[in-house]
Amino acid sequence: MGSLAAVFFDMDGLLVDTEPIWTVAEHEAAARLGGTFTPAMKRAMIGHGIDTAVPIMVTMLGQPLSAVEETAQFLLRRSAELFREPGVIVAQPGALELLTALHERGVPTALVSSSFRNLMDPVLEIVGRDLFAVTVAGDEVHRRKPDPEPYLSAAAHLGVDPCACIVLEDSLSGASAGIAAGCATIMVPSM
Repeated sequence: MGSLAAVFFDMDGLLVDTEPIWTVAEHEAAARLGGTFTPAMKRAMIGHGIDTAVPIMVTMLGQPLSAVEETAQFLLRRSAELFREPGVIVAQPGALELLTALHERGVPTALVSSSFRNLMDPVLEIVGRDLFAVTVAGDEVHRRKPDPEPYLSAAAHLGVDPCACIVLEDSLSGASAGIAAGCATIMVPSM
């Protein structure tokens, strides 16, 4: 790899600790389905977008797939409410310092997430929208992680070669997307 063209950050778990927020909404969703949200469900769902995570949860709860759409809508609505509560969004240790250092050195950064825009925007308000040259939300691509499209889209928006970019991820699904995009990928597990 030659010079560094850009650094791509995942959001949930890597940049900010949103998993506890998601877990509250997931517990509520499971209860609505008459079940209990378990650590095994959480492990199975980590790194998936809502379109693949909810079917996993519904299936593990022994519910019919016809419950997926309503459950997904509940999770999105409830998570968006929770994300906007004061003090709930917390940056991971060292994340803001790294972003600031890259920004000061003129290295472009992108926030690339499977989370939808209505969840990304509250995070950007806390972290600082100005620290990112590009943002790519899960509802702005055709295929979410582990597909490489989100990272390829960020590289295209920046006009850089993905092979000259670094991806920072906390999940296997996201790391797979970074590798498939041709980016140097660093995994920083959060759970």
